[in-house]
Amino acid sequence: MTTALRRKMIDAMVVRGLAPRTQEAYVNALARMAKHLKRSPDTLDAAEIEAYMVHLARDCGRSFSTINHVASASRFLFRHVLQRTDRGLEPPIARTLQRQPELLGREQILKLLAACKSPMMRMLFQVLYASGLRIEEGCHLRVRDIDSSTDRMCLRVVQGKGGADRYTLLSPTLLKLLREHCRRYQCHRRDPDWLFFSNLTGTAVSAQMAQRHYAAAKWKAKITKGGSTHTLRHCCATHLLEAGVDLHTISSLLGHKHISTTSRYRHLISPQFKPPKQGDPLDLLAALPWA
Repeated sequence: MTTALRRKMIDAMVVRGLAPRTQEAYVNALARMAKHLKRSPDTLDAAEIEAYMVHLARDCGRSFSTINHVASASRFLFRHVLQRTDRGLEPPIARTLQRQPELLGREQILKLLAACKSPMMRMLFQVLYASGLRIEEGCHLRVRDIDSSTDRMCLRVVQGKGGADRYTLLSPTLLKLLREHCRRYQCHRRDPDWLFFSNLTGTAVSAQMAQRHYAAAKWKAKITKGGSTHTLRHCCATHLLEAGVDLHTISSLLGHKHISTTSRYRHLISPQFKPPKQGDPLDLLAALPWA
């Protein structure tokens, strides 16, 4: 993949508001394809790309997600960079297997938080669980995104998935913890005012760093279930449903484009859980069995 083509691809993605991780995934998918076929992607047709996708599935055992990156990146290249309008040029999108996430119970979440060595990472995980944020959204929160007004009480998510802003949960318990966090790290006195930052560089913590801390805490807590920090988002949605919050509210808070995405959590609810009497169903941290 030539430097000029890569630059055009990135420029087209930036203009259309694709997330940085999507940009990286598309560019890497096309670069790997070009390296394997020893040809630039702009010289390929749909049949050649599909043959490469078959190679990934049959010979390399790649996941449907990886194969879909090739298809989606190629389709974006055809449409928006090369201006090729022939519908026959669009490679098919591979079927994605639907697996149910492995959820953590409330006691396991408490053990996970207690096992996290870094207070800053522990606070980040509490935010992910209590507000249902994606990891990138949590890492890029700023003090200015906290609205603590009694008639508002929300977190502002700036440029979330799909480049959309939204507002999500800020429970009284989470607000209290965030205030303690800001006093400890003086986040509001820093410029920029990242809530979660590296002490060495002052930049916002990376998703990769958060994932490493999550894996370490899970290992220390002897939690054998799979999943990454995104599990906390799944737990948030499911536990809100168990507490009686309606699907449309949860869908809006989590930033889902389609209600069907949220509906899958109905299959994960536990009939055994009973929310605390007179408790706030939106305050998930308050429902944890705190020691």
